[in-house]
Order: sequence, then C-alpha cells, then structure tokens
Amino acid sequence: MKYALISDIHANLPAFEAVLADINDQDDVDAVYHLGDLVGYAPWLNEVVALLRERQIPGIAGNYDSTLAADYKHCGCRADTPRAGKLSHLSYEWTRSHVSPETKRALGELPFRLDVRAQGGHTSRPQMVLVHGAPTLNTLYWTEDQPDSFCLKMANAAGLR
Repeated sequence: MKYALISDIHANLPAFEAVLADINDQDDVDAVYHLGDLVGYAPWLNEVVALLRERQIPGIAGNYDSTLAADYKHCGCRADTPRAGKLSHLSYEWTRSHVSPETKRALGELPFRLDVRAQGGHTSRPQMVLVHGAPTLNTLYWTEDQPDSFCLKMANAAGLR
C-alpha cells in the first residue's frame, strides 16, 4: 500500500491545495492521512479545516490543533529563539481570535492517535501508528538528540515493542 501523509499545513491553503492536486495526479496512492497542525501561522485556518473535512481525509490532532480547540494559553510550539517564541505567541493569539466555532469543534474532535492496519484489523499490533510529536503527548518534541532510552519508551507507549 502507498500512503500520502500530510503534516503541518499550518493554515496555508494555497500550499495545501497544491499538495492535494499533486496527490490527485498520482494514480498509485491508496490512502491519504493528515498528521496534525492544520492551523496556525497562515490566515486560512477555517478554509483548510473545511477542505480537509470535505475531502474526508482522516488524521490526528497536532499540538496547535489541540491547544486551539481547548482554548489553551499557548500553542505548545517550540521556538528556537526568543523572537520566534514571541512571534509564535502573537500568531496564536491571532488564530484564537479568528477561529470559527465549527473549526474549533472539528479540531477538538480529532483523535490524538490513529492506528493503521493495512493488512486488516486482525493483527495484534498496528502496522503504522500516526501521532504528532510523540505517542505520549502531541506537544512533546521527539528530536534526533533524544537518547535511546527515550526512543524505547516512545516505542513502548505506541505499542510497537
């Protein structure tokens, strides 16, 4: 099976439409999933979520989606510099003030995790676990500098060990 995985759209409708067009041009994609962070930073948050729902693309909540749906005080974003942190907070406040009730509800309905069993549902473990960030928390960043012990802990949390 061949999957198209879309992640971190961040409300960029023109880019999202271009990606969908490219996927549509490929005749060998069996399924499309999104991996969260549908909103934030770009201005088309309501339009992106509406298009995703119209296309019935299943997926999960990213940190930005979860925090916006819960009306949390910040996006759970990771910033590399103080300026980037300040800008992410400004963006989050703008996003909070422009999200429609329907979009907020749709974001709140997204699951935290999605197990995909391409071979059918009768296997003891999923063949693919879709999460945003890490299997334990979508605001936790799983980066290349994490020790092996962290990676094993995440694999256990995902049920892959």
